[in-house]
Amino acid sequence: MAHYDILIRNGIVLDGKRGRLRRGDVGINGDKIKFVGDLAGESSADLEIDAVGKYVTPGFIDLTNHSDTHWRLFSSPSQESMLYQGVTTVLGGNCGSSLAPLVSGEDIEGLEKWTNVSEININWQTMDEFLKEAEKQKLGVNFATLVGHGTLRHGLIKERRPASPMEINQMRLLLDRSLKAGAFGLSTSLGTIYEKSASKEEVLELLKVAAKHGAFSKHHLRNEGVNILPAVSEIIGFARESGARCQISHLKTIGRRAWEHTQNVLNLIEQARKDGFEITVDVFPYTSTGSNLFTLLPAWILGEDEGAILEQIRDPKKRKTVLLSLKELTFHYERIIIASVARGALGVVGKTLLEIAENAGKTPEETMLDLLDINELRVSIFNEVLKKEDIEKFIVQEYAMVASDGLGYAPADASEKNLPHPRSFGAFPKIFADFVKEKNLFGWEDAVYKMSGFPASVLGLKDRGILEKGAIADLAVFDPENIKDEATSENPFKFAKGMEWVIVNGRPVIEKGSFTGMLNGKILKKS
Repeated sequence: MAHYDILIRNGIVLDGKRGRLRRGDVGINGDKIKFVGDLAGESSADLEIDAVGKYVTPGFIDLTNHSDTHWRLFSSPSQESMLYQGVTTVLGGNCGSSLAPLVSGEDIEGLEKWTNVSEININWQTMDEFLKEAEKQKLGVNFATLVGHGTLRHGLIKERRPASPMEINQMRLLLDRSLKAGAFGLSTSLGTIYEKSASKEEVLELLKVAAKHGAFSKHHLRNEGVNILPAVSEIIGFARESGARCQISHLKTIGRRAWEHTQNVLNLIEQARKDGFEITVDVFPYTSTGSNLFTLLPAWILGEDEGAILEQIRDPKKRKTVLLSLKELTFHYERIIIASVARGALGVVGKTLLEIAENAGKTPEETMLDLLDINELRVSIFNEVLKKEDIEKFIVQEYAMVASDGLGYAPADASEKNLPHPRSFGAFPKIFADFVKEKNLFGWEDAVYKMSGFPASVLGLKDRGILEKGAIADLAVFDPENIKDEATSENPFKFAKGMEWVIVNGRPVIEKGSFTGMLNGKILKKS
């Protein structure tokens, strides 16, 4: 009679590879799945889980996660908002920013728009040193990382200009060493202040290094609004000229003028894939974005560094010019919610810019600049600028997977005055509730594949994201009738419902719907 550490009995198994649903038992010993099939009662276990009527799936993999650069990975290591969604692995280093490599400890200042860097102690420089330090931490989820292009640039180039051939070579060496140390690829965000100055040659040379290592690349598009088509074409061009696998992070079309381009975006990607280029995308299922308020400033001012932007806001004559430009942009201020501020009046958090302006007796444009001034640009917002039908068009594509574009939180974080985006608490269950159960856009098998087997294959993880004998025991057991997101923009600190068991590396971290306190995540390295 076989004996297991954990035996999940009579569940409905989804293998993460789009295999059909089937009733089965799952036996786990140590951190490995040892059996999947019908044990017919001829077995025993230290822990038996009755999964009758429940779905048993691989743990979900969140490829666009920001727990690292927002420092939540270390300040809230349990990452419970991720675990309650069934997420067992997160990928950091997204959107051009990573925690390594650092040319000097001062380079961590690149994170100041997301976290208070004065409270961070850095005792690493290289990727190898960072991963070794991270291995000393107890984490609720598995963590892997990319190398941020912006991080590479920030360490070598303080000015906004193209890199010299020597600097490009230095970045190539840093990336090469980081990939050898275990990073999974390269990320870019070519619309940011530091990266938008990069030459095409610079980006291509780095992508060629990634391709040489068999690593993939992830890209926050240069523009997700009216100029999204050239931004998508740029990524396809990178794939064509470098040979690198390219993924577009959090694909979306922002604003009414961009919505008309949705089908053309799909056409571009589909043609590139037909031409043999490996282009994939990930999508989060919300109609509001989470971003920094200063990104709404006129395009001509966003080419400046932070000091110059603040000067434009604070100088009376220059401020008038900025105000006139803002009025021409005709934002829907009633849809822009303040999510966090660095300092000043916390009473504005959770209110729309229109409400704040009316209370202050000012125009929304003046209010925006006042908030940016007081908080030295560190104001985050929710902005209702996405079209639900477009999100649906993106997520159903065979090359699209699910990612949160969020970060992990613990219950104690609810005491903070800032509001996280609800995607940090509900992105994955929302797919099941809205897109599978309510709209029937695809089946359970496809949904689970988009959350597990597909991202695992893109990342290059051969033993995670699948439920089969020999795979690592990262699993989720949930009630398909009750699985749903609970978080909203107004009340985001609400864990998802329906997740009954989550197992990370063979140990239960969610048990009968409650967090066990077990931190059993591992640092993953690309071999």
